Amino acid sequence: MKTRLACLSNKSDSYTDFTEFLPPAQDRTTRCLKLTKDEVIRWADSFDVLLSHKYGLAAFRAFLKTEFSDENIEFWMACEEYKKIKTPAKLVTKANKIYNEFIDVKAPREVNIDFRTREVTRQSLEEPTPSSLNEVQARVHSLMEKDSYPRFLRSKIYQDLLKTQYTHCQRNSV
Repeated sequence: MKTRLACLSNKSDSYTDFTEFLPPAQDRTTRCLKLTKDEVIRWADSFDVLLSHKYGLAAFRAFLKTEFSDENIEFWMACEEYKKIKTPAKLVTKANKIYNEFIDVKAPREVNIDFRTREVTRQSLEEPTPSSLNEVQARVHSLMEKDSYPRFLRSKIYQDLLKTQYTHCQRNSV
């Protein structure tokens, strides 16, 4: 029984493998990435600064995975991609996919939103536009900013990144 429960206790305070959110190594020429302490410190300036930094977003995602609550950031990222879609047919397809995966009450990765927001979103997606998900995305963003982001800043993942300057080399095709 202890062994079975041990996998559930692998929360962010015991997380030690940061390579998950660093870029993967590939073949051929080498290019080094430095994640500086100053960049990591800036992530604490605001939630939006964290989300706008490639490795800040990746570290936050890794943290949420340890907390078994990565559906919020995955939803937020899906909404960001959704806003970039230009063709109406692709908007409909992506809107349905996002609704079925994250918004529907029976969604496998349901985000925590109130009934009114869910209904407004459902109605808005009957004729999707690039802004159809703005309200629900803002709610989820706010939830992460008030709840998950402060926990991330206190987490072992973030604290260890503050203590370490990472140099990661990856190989790219020429």
